[in-house]
Amino acid sequence: MLNKIILIGRLTKDVEMRYTESGKAVAHFTIAADRPYKGEKETDFIPIVVWGKQAENCSNYISKGRLVAVSGRLQTRSYEAEGGRRYVTEVVADEVKFLDKPKESEQSDYDGNQETFEQNVPF
Repeated sequence: MLNKIILIGRLTKDVEMRYTESGKAVAHFTIAADRPYKGEKETDFIPIVVWGKQAENCSNYISKGRLVAVSGRLQTRSYEAEGGRRYVTEVVADEVKFLDKPKESEQSDYDGNQETFEQNVPF
């Protein structure tokens, strides 16, 4: 069986960064990915979850509007909330590639090394 997804889109808001009780980094963000539909274009909004060092890189180096490529797997999970059980479908990213240069306001963190901003994604 194969569960692999590859998406390209822009962040709809800044990355939300948290740490688990055990100290592992986890970042959440949503990308807007366009697709053709009856000669028009429609946009899907896809939630992304990133773990570990890559989550920290995403939190530090990308923000709303940045173009990214995400490679990972589709995951559906459920949890109890007020009003009953809720279901969430999201992409758990194995790799995130930053596809555009940082905005002027983000340039101060950029050291000129493209590898700082670009994860090597084999796709």
